[in-house]
Amino acid sequence: MKNSTDCDKAVKIIPLGGLEQIGMNITAFECEDSIIVVDCGLSFPDDDMLGIDLVIPDVTYLKNNLEKIKGIVITHAHEDHIGSLPYILKDINVPVYATKLTCAVIENKLKEHGLTDKTKRKVCKYGQTITLGCFRVEFIRTNHSIADSAALAIYSPAGTIVHTGDFKIDFTPVFGEPIDLQRFGELGKKGVLAMLCDSTNIFRPGFTMSEKTVGKTFDSIFEENTKSRIIVATFASNVDRVQQIINSAHKYGRKVAIEGRSMVNIVTIATDLGYIHLPDNILIDLESMKDYPDEKVVLITTGSQGEAMAALSRMASSLHKKVTIKPGDTVIFSSSPIPGNEKPISKVINELSMKGANVIYQDAHVSGHACQEEIKLLYTLVKPKYAIPVHGEYRHLIKHAEIVESLGIDKDNIFVLSSGDVLELSEEAGGVTDHVTAASVLVDGLGVGDVGNIVLRDRQILSENGLIVVVVAIEKGTGMVVSGPDIVSRGFVYVREAESLMDEAIEVVWSALDRCYENNITDWGKIKMGIKDELNEYFWKKMKRNPMILPIIVGV
Repeated sequence: MKNSTDCDKAVKIIPLGGLEQIGMNITAFECEDSIIVVDCGLSFPDDDMLGIDLVIPDVTYLKNNLEKIKGIVITHAHEDHIGSLPYILKDINVPVYATKLTCAVIENKLKEHGLTDKTKRKVCKYGQTITLGCFRVEFIRTNHSIADSAALAIYSPAGTIVHTGDFKIDFTPVFGEPIDLQRFGELGKKGVLAMLCDSTNIFRPGFTMSEKTVGKTFDSIFEENTKSRIIVATFASNVDRVQQIINSAHKYGRKVAIEGRSMVNIVTIATDLGYIHLPDNILIDLESMKDYPDEKVVLITTGSQGEAMAALSRMASSLHKKVTIKPGDTVIFSSSPIPGNEKPISKVINELSMKGANVIYQDAHVSGHACQEEIKLLYTLVKPKYAIPVHGEYRHLIKHAEIVESLGIDKDNIFVLSSGDVLELSEEAGGVTDHVTAASVLVDGLGVGDVGNIVLRDRQILSENGLIVVVVAIEKGTGMVVSGPDIVSRGFVYVREAESLMDEAIEVVWSALDRCYENNITDWGKIKMGIKDELNEYFWKKMKRNPMILPIIVGV
């Protein structure tokens, strides 16, 4: 029976994020008295989350089961897999396990939050197995758009679970070796209970191109633009991409400058650990660029997604202090737009073009995620009894389920989950048996979780309709108005050009106050409500707008 598990040896898989969205990946695995957490990511705010900086997962379930948690295992160093670690480790201080580069990026992040000394970190190698309570976890080599990415084989009393992390199959990676398909095949022969597999590129047929193909594209672009300064925008975390830009720069006799805080951090870490190899004297400071002719310089920068505060956006809008876009510059966008970022990217491209730059935004990127045939290959090797699509919006997960079913896996053994579902699996049966809290926690500045739906709704109203403040001074004993009413408008109308409207609004307030006085209403809360209701009705009739109205009564 699908929705019950009678066997004593059952494992619970509890995604707390990363489903029905791209980002904020975090999954708990629970068996007997042990819980391990895989990844701890964040997502970036939607357009309607005004003022919000980051979105992190709600880990109430983990806090309530703190004594069971044996550790956090990280698959790779992208923000959607490590970004919420500093926030969650403050409440759940358990060891973190990851590969070498991933650990180094995490360490840099923990340093910024003052958690370096408080958090135990362990560097793990491919093929290494660590024991965490009743679980054993093995790191398996994969390829992705950041080096040192890993899949996980999670050995539990109920059976082996494979978590692919983000992956692609790249037979010619820029750094390191190809994905360890042999190990996946060995696991498949021994028997795998379930596989959680990346769904990001599930709509793309075929295979993802090798990262090395981008190097050839860069060579071609450099060869065609020998007389202009070249600026390349890409993801800071794509270490292999940065290496290939440096390789092309060296080949064509150019110096390289790095700009953007995250880019400088990652390049420094990757170079120190040997993941980026720099030819002698190729790097120069940003300030030193002016000492070289344009045709001898390459600038690698952040901002490929049109982020307002990223270096490239500031250059495009003439706000960057050290780099000015000049006619003839060649600007390369070496990334694909993340869904939702198309508008800001177009804005930056237009601004760059207006300054006379030659903008290249196609064919200088390949994905770090597996397409359909690679995903099919992995399922064919691993042969899991149960399939659990992860890392995607609902449409991705459904498409993933269709493809898995076409491979011969029983439809009843494919689980399209929502964040918070408790999936219980054993050799005999599998099904969703419970649901736990798995909401989003909003981070605004230093505030974590103090902004919720009500505050966001108020911000939405303020942003769309503005604010009206009504101030009235009332004598405490008699209830008579001794000063005002005065009206202040912000973001609604410009008062000096709408004096008649404001005069009429004051009359509406007087009318509301008179009505309260006639009905012997002295409760200030009711008086405020009366003012608010009548002004709302007036402004809607007059302007078809609903500003936020804030009555203030001062007792004298």
